[in-house]
Amino acid sequence: MTPLLRDMASYLARPRRIDPSGLRAPGAGGKALLLLAFHLIVLLGLLSPLLGMWQSAMGLPEPAAFGAVPKAWLLPLVVLIAPVGEEIVFRGWLTGRVRALWLLGCALVAGALLAMVNYHVAEVPAALGVVAVGLVAPIGWWLLRRRGVPGWFEAAFPVLVWLSIVVFGLLHLTNYPQISWALLPMVLPQLWAGLVLTYARMQIGLVASILIHAVANGTAISLALLR
Repeated sequence: MTPLLRDMASYLARPRRIDPSGLRAPGAGGKALLLLAFHLIVLLGLLSPLLGMWQSAMGLPEPAAFGAVPKAWLLPLVVLIAPVGEEIVFRGWLTGRVRALWLLGCALVAGALLAMVNYHVAEVPAALGVVAVGLVAPIGWWLLRRRGVPGWFEAAFPVLVWLSIVVFGLLHLTNYPQISWALLPMVLPQLWAGLVLTYARMQIGLVASILIHAVANGTAISLALLR
């Protein structure tokens, strides 16, 4: 495991855009399993106990996001929907292909329009905009299928990688009923996951990062439900 961890640290210190090997490449499956094992060791053996003590000492609330989810939907949401959706949004575009960047842009626009609908701001135009984005997104995906990686993406890649990791972690603050500075350490598991999953995505591929994400989420939620 040591050479893998050394390589991961070296890559994250100086991220560069590379083409993933794919999960079927020789040794890729074993590499994914090692990453999963290391991810769970740090997550469950180090971060969870430390943050449990921090939460207790500071009197911090439990995450409230899952309280609004029906119990029948909890496992599918945590183990299937969240890993697939989050990996696509935060890491699916990291190979820099134009059509992937196009879909990311469409997703961001659709998200902003849905927020307008939710907050009752120009609801009808915003709703129509969501429909329009849904129609043009696959068209752009098809038309841009032969475009390569733009030069600006290669140059900005290290910044984009770290931005995706930090935003991924900080967005999980919204799981709590109120946001405060004391809650910042509580997203260390998500920041750690962002590091591991980014490396898995770039070295092996999106399927590998989704699988690692799903198994880690499933393990964590299973242990929480058994308490």
